[in-house]
Amino acid sequence: MNLSEPIHDFLLVFLVSGFILGGLGVVLLPNPIYSSFSLGLVLFCTSLFYILSNSYFVAVAQLLIYVGAINILIIFVMMFMNGSEYYKDFHLWTVEYGITSMVCISLFISLITTILDTS
Repeated sequence: MNLSEPIHDFLLVFLVSGFILGGLGVVLLPNPIYSSFSLGLVLFCTSLFYILSNSYFVAVAQLLIYVGAINILIIFVMMFMNGSEYYKDFHLWTVEYGITSMVCISLFISLITTILDTS
């Protein structure tokens, strides 16, 4: 697409926020149905990113194959499973989550400092 620079930057920020929110939803939501819907958001944002990159065929293939087939298949499998087992012994915060959060935050900080130091 031939868009002006501010519109293109705004759309990229919108897509990146969709990627981040969808990725966090995939990882953090305890219900697998909501997690698969978040995965659908990430795959849809990937398709929109391909459209911004002028790769229309890849964007349509992304929509048809991943969003239209794989994600719907995941949702159907989750609907056939017994959903009550996901809510047994659900604890909001444990020690493992704290350790994992500290490792992820330290990796994120090191990644950001590496990106900022790279010319």
